Amino acid sequence: MFIHWVYVLENPKTKERYIGYTKNLKERLKQHKEKKVFSTKFWENLRTIYLEGCLNQEDATRREKYLKTTGGRRFLAKRLRKYYGY
Repeated sequence: MFIHWVYVLENPKTKERYIGYTKNLKERLKQHKEKKVFSTKFWENLRTIYLEGCLNQEDATRREKYLKTTGGRRFLAKRLRKYYGY
């Protein structure tokens, strides 16, 4: 059984966030750090700030899409209150 991961990366300098989905978290994060992903290619010192595991792909992709909406961004802000310092 695979865990399907939804993850959020942050550029500490600009506070931009990247929300993604993967089946192989270790490999995907390695690709981001090696600047092989166009969306985060120019980010320096990117951080993984949120991970969520799902048991099937459909749930994970649905969750990824939700986190990219306004409601999902509000959810992340509430969920990461301590991280953002409020």
